[in-house]
Amino acid sequence: MSTFGQQPEPHRHGEATGRKAGVVIASNRAAAGIYRDETGPVITDWLTEHGFETFPAMVVPDGEPVGAALRALLTQNPAVIITSGGTGLSPDDLTPEMTVPLLDREIPGIMEGIRQAGLAKTPMAMLSRGHAGAAGRTFIVNLPGSPKGVMDGLSVLDPVISHLCDQLEGSHEH
Repeated sequence: MSTFGQQPEPHRHGEATGRKAGVVIASNRAAAGIYRDETGPVITDWLTEHGFETFPAMVVPDGEPVGAALRALLTQNPAVIITSGGTGLSPDDLTPEMTVPLLDREIPGIMEGIRQAGLAKTPMAMLSRGHAGAAGRTFIVNLPGSPKGVMDGLSVLDPVISHLCDQLEGSHEH
């Protein structure tokens, strides 16, 4: 089949075709089967819409299982890992503590944007302790555990995710 004369599809802003992504849901109750995780499908759909090939979402109890899930995903060299949950002030909210040791560089502007977007809707957004940064060439971000908080976070990532991945891969032109 010849492609002569056909125009290549333009690169859409925010598209990440061919890149892999992982999702880690930190929820003691969802991991125990007490209730169904509602944020994983939202994140996975968003990643798919942006051209990422996603690994199945991992639903784990908060704490060390989150760290183990993140380390396991990092061995697969994804472009992006998005976590949801475990960013509050409850004693078992430990997702930030599991994430920070894996980051080579933090990207504070991402979390500032996510908290600001959430704050426009609820003062509780300022209680999120999530982090965002790079572990090698992988972008990791901690989103809140609520579907609305996740959607706010994804709306912040929407215009920058492709450019952010380009920069981490070293393919961004200066």
